[in-house]
Amino acid sequence: MATLVLKSSRKKRLEAGHPWIYKNEVERIDGEPEPGGIAEVTDHRGKFLASAYVNPASQMIGRVVSYGKLERMDKAFFVERFRACLGVRERFVEDPRYCRIVYGEADFLPGLTVDRFGDTLVLQIVTLGMDRVRGDIVEALVDVFAPKTIYERSDVGVRALEGLEERTGTLYGEEPPESLVIRENGLELEVDVVRGQKTGYFYDQRENRAAIRPLMTGWGRRSGIELREVAEPDGTTRVAPVNANGKEVTFPYWDGATVLECFSHTGSFTLHACKYGAKKVTCLDISEHAIETARRNVERNGFSERVEFVVANAFDYLREQVRALEERTARAKAGEAGAKVDTSKPLPAGAGRTWDVVILDPPAFAKTKGAVEGACRGYKDINLHGMKLVNEGGYLVTASCSYHVRPDVFLSTIHAAAADAGKVLRLVEFRGAGKDHPQLLGVDEGNYLKFAIFEVRSR
Repeated sequence: MATLVLKSSRKKRLEAGHPWIYKNEVERIDGEPEPGGIAEVTDHRGKFLASAYVNPASQMIGRVVSYGKLERMDKAFFVERFRACLGVRERFVEDPRYCRIVYGEADFLPGLTVDRFGDTLVLQIVTLGMDRVRGDIVEALVDVFAPKTIYERSDVGVRALEGLEERTGTLYGEEPPESLVIRENGLELEVDVVRGQKTGYFYDQRENRAAIRPLMTGWGRRSGIELREVAEPDGTTRVAPVNANGKEVTFPYWDGATVLECFSHTGSFTLHACKYGAKKVTCLDISEHAIETARRNVERNGFSERVEFVVANAFDYLREQVRALEERTARAKAGEAGAKVDTSKPLPAGAGRTWDVVILDPPAFAKTKGAVEGACRGYKDINLHGMKLVNEGGYLVTASCSYHVRPDVFLSTIHAAAADAGKVLRLVEFRGAGKDHPQLLGVDEGNYLKFAIFEVRSR
């Protein structure tokens, strides 16, 4: 077996639990490593550190798969690892039939991701070491999870860095249907594992979607609606919502929030908002295909009467709403001051709206370290306009899945947006990915998701 001998001058990342080994950390290679095969890793004095699979053609020459001696990754190896993965999910996830069942490095299986959609497993392989043992992976998944289908979504550009082509297709069992139905937090959602983004669904936001529950009710008083005793014809009384005119309100969601979800994809936050009592939700995405799926998801859960759908670029939509809101405010102030108001230019129909809760869950803006500056401009733009559309004392729910935008940078960007918008933000909650996306301490690359809830007030 070949051996990677590491330099004495390197930073001791491996000893601290980081599983990646770069070429510039290697002093020499003893023996001829088989591309994708297992090699031993030692320090410069020959002390054994780990077993890693290697790719001499990649800048990341090794990825640790064991801190003991390992000859090969075979079916038995994967069965043991997958059972451990399942044990963690059964302990921490409400329904482990619907979750990320293997999360790469954090499950000590670098380069491999597996999402579970009931009887269908979707895997993604991004490294040579995992690619060459695809057959063993599939056999082990069948043994541990007994799926009807295993589908591959290795259609990601990062495979090129390992000398691999992109791949998709069925690896085991039946062809996947056009859509699968999963359950999350008591809701049913349609998932497209073949054409959907990445592996078909973003499980990492499961707990974060549930975290919006406290924001969805408690808004009736703003509209002058309160619970009061109402007299019945027979002389008895009951408690019912009554508006400022003394008329009983019969709409069941009178106390709910108005919500705008941008970058909605298939409407997961919209569904949770409705489940938790929202009065009205605007569900927006640039993709007509995504909005059609969101529409079906809303219908499936019985929320159609409370949701409107918009196909638009979120940046453009937010700016248009803000421009119209500012124009309307300026006209109102001019009218109050007795000045002549120019109404020759009509405001766009439906523009200038505000909401109690604005949710921003965009795709990754920074996929490389060099893209961080541009990404922060994008995050500042959408958050600045988004918070301007939040009713006074309402909430901005915002997220970033760009790993290269670190949590402190993300929060600083939001803070700068608030300063420019004339808003004061109060951080209510700051979260990361869900429990099926564990993070190895010291492996910052796994800490990619930032999710924040802010109360928004004017300065």
